[in-house]
Amino acid sequence: DKDGEGSKELEELHSDRMKVVQLDVCSDEQVKKAAEYIKGNLEDSQRGLWAVVNNAGVSTFGEVEFTSMDTYRQVSEVNLWGTIRVTKAVLPLIRRAKGRVVNIASMYGRMGNRLRSPYCVSKYGVEVFSDCLRYEMKTWGVKVSIIEPGNYIVATGILTRDIVATTANKLWNEAPAEVKEDYGKTHFEQYMSLMRSYCSSGEKDMTPVLDDITDAIRSKHPYTRYSPMEPHWWIRMQVMTHLPGAISDLLYF
Repeated sequence: DKDGEGSKELEELHSDRMKVVQLDVCSDEQVKKAAEYIKGNLEDSQRGLWAVVNNAGVSTFGEVEFTSMDTYRQVSEVNLWGTIRVTKAVLPLIRRAKGRVVNIASMYGRMGNRLRSPYCVSKYGVEVFSDCLRYEMKTWGVKVSIIEPGNYIVATGILTRDIVATTANKLWNEAPAEVKEDYGKTHFEQYMSLMRSYCSSGEKDMTPVLDDITDAIRSKHPYTRYSPMEPHWWIRMQVMTHLPGAISDLLYF
């Protein structure tokens, strides 16, 4: 958002090496305009654009039966289709530079969890889109990397106690009557307080994520995947992706 706090903060740096562009990743029109703006502002468009980092992301939560189809659509519109839309728009420029595509997925692009299906669905999509693109881009000399951050809720403010309260009300009010009846308010409240407790959890410092993004852009041989996360989440991800489901289910659910 051109008038948002983030863009104002960037404008105040008064750097002649940075340009701030209005970009709603859900809008074909705005993405097209942004790509044209980028092309028009490159020193040499024949040499192309070195890197794109797809970082736009929204999160939500709720059990499957409490989650509306609209919510599934909205989360994927930003996290998945937004990533694909922006990547496709700038890919001709990136190819010219033999540059980089860096997509921010999540540890939830590799494993599921209770209450997180809308987010997981979108991030699994980002993972496999990035894989497919990496195979195709190999012949062009373009490197595609995936960043899979762990729990950075505190650092990013992607979920706050206010967001949890608002979302909880929406989930309960919009749920079908029989779902409310079968699950009951007590069960629902327990899960909502679990989500509230997550708001103050996780890493407070974004540096590991930023370091990995930097490496993916600058390193001669960037990794396919970077996993900046706390050790216990890293272990859980290995267990859930490498061991039979029966074992990881037993351990974590």
